[in-house]
Amino acid sequence: MTTAADCFRVPVRLMALVVCLLPLQGLAEPAADPATGAQADGQHDFDFEFGSWKAKVSRLVDPLSGSDTWAEYEGTSVVRKVWNGRANLGELQIEGPAGRIQGLSLRLYNPDTRQWHIHWASSRDGLIGPAMVGGFENGHGKFYNQETFNGRAILVRFIFSDITPTSFRLEQAFSADGGESWESNWIATFAR
Repeated sequence: MTTAADCFRVPVRLMALVVCLLPLQGLAEPAADPATGAQADGQHDFDFEFGSWKAKVSRLVDPLSGSDTWAEYEGTSVVRKVWNGRANLGELQIEGPAGRIQGLSLRLYNPDTRQWHIHWASSRDGLIGPAMVGGFENGHGKFYNQETFNGRAILVRFIFSDITPTSFRLEQAFSADGGESWESNWIATFAR
């Protein structure tokens, strides 16, 4: 059985990643400041997430197969700030009838590109996956990368949405057709 965490274990060739992300590069750039026209600094984009959360996760059991079987999990997420908010660490611990998932998210902000790089590691194998790259615009975060899944190249997308002081949503989706269509496979809601 493949979990969403397993999807981040496969190394990606650098050239494939560059070719994949070039067309997506402008999709998640920080918004311009309306007063000055200057691009906003996004180093505090994840400040909303610092602290402890109750997590509910729905995971598509067999992505990109036509399956509609989902596994449900509940647990906690704890996110702490590093480097005055220009990086952060998130620990996810969830359980359900399908088992337990323990993951670590490392997010690093690049002030030159004004984008975030999100890495995922699972306690299952201890490997850190390739970075999802992107940022926030108008309270909505979009992050992309290219992975290999079941022997084929796919695009992966994270979307952070519905952000309030007491809740937010994270959705992961795969595309096997170059971004023409997306299949959600990891839907997480977080509440204080």
